[in-house]
Amino acid sequence: MATRPRRSPRSKSIRSYHSPACYLHEAVRGIGRGRTDARIQIKRVYDGADKTDGYRVLVDRLWPRGITKRRAALDEWVKELAPSTALRVWFHGDRSDWTEFVRRYRAELRAAAPTLDALRKHARRQRVTLLYGARDPQCNHAIVLRDVLRGT
Repeated sequence: MATRPRRSPRSKSIRSYHSPACYLHEAVRGIGRGRTDARIQIKRVYDGADKTDGYRVLVDRLWPRGITKRRAALDEWVKELAPSTALRVWFHGDRSDWTEFVRRYRAELRAAAPTLDALRKHARRQRVTLLYGARDPQCNHAIVLRDVLRGT
């Protein structure tokens, strides 16, 4: 059972870790010090806005059908983080090759490093919700983008 890092009653600066095996992993990743893992979530744009969404970012290249700007309740639309038109068309033609799509999309995202860094900075300050319009919640580009932003 995993527990949160706790402070020693004697000193507030001494930290205790989940387990001895996790020490290096947790020290490097910085649990509790601005980590963005839990602050970046994905959501379908058709699901509607919620108070817990935080900073809402549409990450599709095309505007989702049937959604008004008011209903989308966006804070930002970042087209440059969406897959290129060529990659999107290729993937919609052959959905069976998910691993190849992920490889190609991650390569495209490397060129968008400044935009990724800006979103990471937002995630350090508040929750960021990446909005996508795809029908499949298990197999879409927002999952890959979230993982890239989290550094996994």
